[in-house]
Amino acid sequence: MTLSKIALCLLTVPVLVLAQAAQVAAPPDPLRFPEEKHLRNIKQLTFGGQNAEAYLSIDNKRMSFQSQRGDLKCDQIFVMNIDGSDQRMVSDGKGADTCAYLFPDGQHILYSSTEGAGPECPPRPDYSKGYVWPVHASHEIYVSKLDGSEKHNLTNSPGYDAEATISRDGKKIVFTSTRDGDLDIYTMDIDGTHVKRLTNELGYDGGPFWSMDGKWIVYRAYHPKSPEEIKEYKELLAQNLIKPSVLELWVMRADGSGKRQVTHLGAASFAPFMTPDDKKIIFSSNYGAAPGTMGNFELWTINIDGTDLERITYNPTFDGFPMFTSDGKKLVFASNRNGRPHETNVFVADWVP
Repeated sequence: MTLSKIALCLLTVPVLVLAQAAQVAAPPDPLRFPEEKHLRNIKQLTFGGQNAEAYLSIDNKRMSFQSQRGDLKCDQIFVMNIDGSDQRMVSDGKGADTCAYLFPDGQHILYSSTEGAGPECPPRPDYSKGYVWPVHASHEIYVSKLDGSEKHNLTNSPGYDAEATISRDGKKIVFTSTRDGDLDIYTMDIDGTHVKRLTNELGYDGGPFWSMDGKWIVYRAYHPKSPEEIKEYKELLAQNLIKPSVLELWVMRADGSGKRQVTHLGAASFAPFMTPDDKKIIFSSNYGAAPGTMGNFELWTINIDGTDLERITYNPTFDGFPMFTSDGKKLVFASNRNGRPHETNVFVADWVP
């Protein structure tokens, strides 16, 4: 054997060994669809029932979420660690609860509940009017400790108060309310004082989230234009309902100035959350659904200037409520993947830029 062939062998053997080792070491990722190039090592955190709106604490160690499981007749608020351990119910089982968010102090939680109208679950919406979301007038925002103690109202106004999230500095809350007759976005101090209305256009403005630096708010909106659209919107709102068939994403500054529409998809786009660098938005949308159907909801990203729309998930059922850890290394989201029909569970995945 010549020296050149020996050298070639010495180079080839390590390469083959490394390649084989890489193939052996590659962990299975059974919950990921092949096209989902931005996701790796997907882990399921909840198993069974309806689990959604999982939002991380500021230290990325825990998350709040809403769940209807076991004997629960409507959503209640739970907390768990980011690995799915130590799942426990925080709310008291009265009314329907939604939109929970952990305080930066790690000791308190904020969520909305209908319990002020009674301990029973509110009636389900009338789907003979099409696919509609309820906006119960009895929803008020509450604060309690993580053991459920010291619970008290943060809002106490006529109409719907919900969809609240907390700025990372712990100073401000942004939320959705019908207190002035329409569905608009407001801010208030962390103790519920100094309420300020940020949106004024007729229609639904809601689902607001803060940017990481607290300078911007991203939200979903439907602003009816034609007389027919305006009539339908007002009639449904009078019944505490909205039809979310077309929702576009918007951004505005924390004081309500600089409003700008980001998406023009003509679809139901919701649950927007800014990437940690505040340059992109990740959200859920049924963009591309057949006319007259709600279709399938997937996760997408888009630049805040409306460019570079990219599909992230390829699950044939539902993916929604995405939220990044503050370092951008992990993504928490809700999905119907790997479940029985009509189940939604919470997942966490490594994010591949």
